[in-house]
Amino acid sequence: MGEDRVWDSLKRDTDERMRKAAPLVKEGKIVAAKDTVALLEAVIRPHDKVNLEGNNQKQADFLAECLCKVDPSKVYGLHMVQSVLALPSHLDVFEKGIAKKVDYSFSGPQAGRLAQFVREGKIELGAIHTYLELFARYFADLTPRVALIVAYEADKEGNLYTGFNTEDTPVIVEATKFRQGIVIAQVNKIVDKLPRVDIPADWVDFVIEAPKPFYIEPLFTRDPALITDTHVLMGMMALKGIYGEYEVQRLNHGVGFFTAAIELLLPTYGEELGLKGKICSYWALNPHPTMIPAIESGWVKAIHCFGGELGMEEYVKARSDVFFIGPDGTLRSNRAFSQTAGHYAMDMFIGGTLQFDKYGNSSTATANRIAGFGGAPNMGCDPKGRRHVTGSWLKCGSEFGMQEQMLGNMPRGKKLVVQMQETFKEKLEPAFLEELDAWKLMKNANLELPPVMIYADDLTHIVTEEGIAYIHKCRTLEERMAAVRAVAGFTAIGLQADEKENAELREKGIVKTPEDLGIDITRANRSLLAAKSIKELVEWSGGLYNPPARFRNW
Repeated sequence: MGEDRVWDSLKRDTDERMRKAAPLVKEGKIVAAKDTVALLEAVIRPHDKVNLEGNNQKQADFLAECLCKVDPSKVYGLHMVQSVLALPSHLDVFEKGIAKKVDYSFSGPQAGRLAQFVREGKIELGAIHTYLELFARYFADLTPRVALIVAYEADKEGNLYTGFNTEDTPVIVEATKFRQGIVIAQVNKIVDKLPRVDIPADWVDFVIEAPKPFYIEPLFTRDPALITDTHVLMGMMALKGIYGEYEVQRLNHGVGFFTAAIELLLPTYGEELGLKGKICSYWALNPHPTMIPAIESGWVKAIHCFGGELGMEEYVKARSDVFFIGPDGTLRSNRAFSQTAGHYAMDMFIGGTLQFDKYGNSSTATANRIAGFGGAPNMGCDPKGRRHVTGSWLKCGSEFGMQEQMLGNMPRGKKLVVQMQETFKEKLEPAFLEELDAWKLMKNANLELPPVMIYADDLTHIVTEEGIAYIHKCRTLEERMAAVRAVAGFTAIGLQADEKENAELREKGIVKTPEDLGIDITRANRSLLAAKSIKELVEWSGGLYNPPARFRNW
């Protein structure tokens, strides 16, 4: 049986591509930058699945530009599989007909253009994934045939040093290389000896020293000067009514001013509440500069990072008890492992959103922007595979109003999933709507489902300036909708709230206002922040934090 079947066709195909590329190799695995386009034409074939490393922060930008320069009569119809569509070149490759289809996770900077390309038929959209979901498919039906990755340094043999911003590189390389694929690395520098080996040379086929260092976005830096009194009030409510009430030790913060405010309230208001040592010890989190005061004040035991953050290199190196640090003294981030930690090991996810519907579903998708969600749905869901117990997980599960209807008398814990938003956003756009814009986007982008970030059955708490809705405590859908209305302020949804119903919800502890939480709203102002500017964060760090130029205004 199977005697005539070829069982190593992938290997044979790869060998043939490698032979075509061999004349371009100078020494070891090095290809000159000027030969990059020729290299791509040699190893990529029409309709290949190609991973172009575009992460949350670091970008294989030189390889992206070169991919746009290949001859579309030789390389066309590519199926791109990558985390983030961040750079113009990530979409230019579709405009030129070199690529046709994309499966991705997030496209913040290119969200509007992506929606336009989908409408015009220039891009076929596979799916919008969470990061972990996309990584999982690299090992199933979306394995890259060729991976175009990025690292800080390489040696002549092809060993790579990915350093402070390792991010997605290991998972891309592992999936590609061990399915006989080809790995091409763009590096800032080729050196004789690396600080440490992050990706071994056996897993890398070609190395190119790019003409300039790769681009990194300081995505997680929030200037404390832009935190408002409302952010402070909502942060105080979250700390007292959620963090303190559930004694959450292990958590993930989304990016934004709401969570930045909470980080800067820990050494002040958190200390006042007597919560130090009881909350916020273990984190899955990028090295947010706004975490510096909490770290310096002794709140934090450990942080595992998805990626790095520009300017935090020396600070992180000097706090090796807190961060995951390599033998060379530099941070080791890893998005796949941090997403896994965020999904299974954390008791709470808290972040901002753009819109809620009347049921409590929330999304960052708007009618004409296909942004995606990154990792929020992995962090912001109740992982059904979890079996280990913590106090906050058990407490939240014991309060779950619909537990009995679903599981009978079987006890189960529940992850805290918290979404924060003011009832009206910038330009007086309401955050609470009858129907999410995700429905319009589904129509505009020919999607099969509305792209929802956090589903209402996973969400446990909504925090607005009006108060906290503990929606997981609700016993019926009607009660949940009433709880959503109660914190929706003067939006069309909020105006449907009934005063008597609100009073009943407050009595049951399903809704809590600042007054119910014993918070004096006259104290809710910026004076409570441990640092009120980037300059003060630098001072807290003892001069170790070196913010990017755009954040320096002194």
